[in-house]
Amino acid sequence: MSESENLSRMTLIQHLEELRSRLVKVLLALAVTFAVCWVFVERIANFLARPIYAVTDEPLVFLGVTDVFILYVKVAALVGLFIASPIVLYQFWRFVSPGLYRRERFYALPFVFLGSLFFLAGGAFAYYVAFPFAVDFLIGMGAAFDPQITVDRYFGFLLLVILGLGLMFELPIVIFFLAQIGVVTPRFLIRHFRWAVLIIFVMAAVITPTPDVVNLCIFALPTILLYLLGVGAAALVPRKSPDTADEAG
Repeated sequence: MSESENLSRMTLIQHLEELRSRLVKVLLALAVTFAVCWVFVERIANFLARPIYAVTDEPLVFLGVTDVFILYVKVAALVGLFIASPIVLYQFWRFVSPGLYRRERFYALPFVFLGSLFFLAGGAFAYYVAFPFAVDFLIGMGAAFDPQITVDRYFGFLLLVILGLGLMFELPIVIFFLAQIGVVTPRFLIRHFRWAVLIIFVMAAVITPTPDVVNLCIFALPTILLYLLGVGAAALVPRKSPDTADEAG
């Protein structure tokens, strides 16, 4: 790295103005994707309801007159977030890029592409793998009773799992970014691997309230593999200087 290379310098007011500009663009993108999803929200909700109907014939019920409307808002917002994720990540990158060196800014396209890909992969894994296992286990526990499942409880659990795993699948991208700015090193990540595993299992337990170890592992083990993938990605980051690496590690 050339010592003569200067980073962009901004005042606090300029940083706040830049942040406001990026947030406005993110909110506009989310508003557009929300509007698009709202047009098809009933079809989307029916698609998201398939896992429960795979294990029970009892229809979902609602108790309040506003329950379905609130449900549709949440569904359209979540799906809109997944659709708008490339724009959200791009605006985030544009916000932090002034503090990066010129060669580091070339990671913009991989960051946006891989970040969006991992986010979508996490949501898909939640819907097709993790959530059906959790639903099957929980419904099986109440086999002696008549299930009367409300739409707000069902979709609340489903959306939490999808969003939670979508964010957890961003772990390799987060680790690579932290390694890029010198916060962590591969040696630091490996040395604190057991603490990372503990935190991952705690987060997995928060996302899924099932006491079943199998379901817990379905959530936690892929995240641990993603952590190790992040360690490998961090190893690709060239070390800036011994002093910086020692401070991070």
